[in-house]
Amino acid sequence: MDTSFKQYFMREAVNAALKGMNNNEGGPFGCVIVKDGKIVGRGNNKVTSTNDPTAHAEVMAIRDACKNLGVFQLDGCELYTSCEPCPMCLGAIYWARPDKIYFGSNQQDAADIGFDDEFIYKEIPLPYEKRSIPFEQLGRDIALEPFQKWSEKEDKTPY
Repeated sequence: MDTSFKQYFMREAVNAALKGMNNNEGGPFGCVIVKDGKIVGRGNNKVTSTNDPTAHAEVMAIRDACKNLGVFQLDGCELYTSCEPCPMCLGAIYWARPDKIYFGSNQQDAADIGFDDEFIYKEIPLPYEKRSIPFEQLGRDIALEPFQKWSEKEDKTPY
């Protein structure tokens, strides 16, 4: 795909960010997902309008694309996002498995206007007891039951 098409799709992601922001749906973030040269998913940040802290632009676009395509993985797709993904969106993107990601602004640009994810990156390598939200393992023996059953399940859909 040539640069002008890529620029067009990035502009669509930016337009989604602007539209959502202007409609007071959430922060200034937008995303589109493209397959075979066509937009198959769109999303903008809707955290504040839906009271959903996971309603980031990339997550919304992934949900939209998967629904529209009838799939749970985005093979053959490219994701265009107006800003470098946060840690949550990065995880969602890896689970969705698109072929490539294009991003506009970066982490520092987002931090400069109050969207700083640095603290999350710092939390990940910390031992559970040193994290700002305490983690404690509980009931591992009973929690392993679904994993055992999954391992034995013959009609599962692997992913």
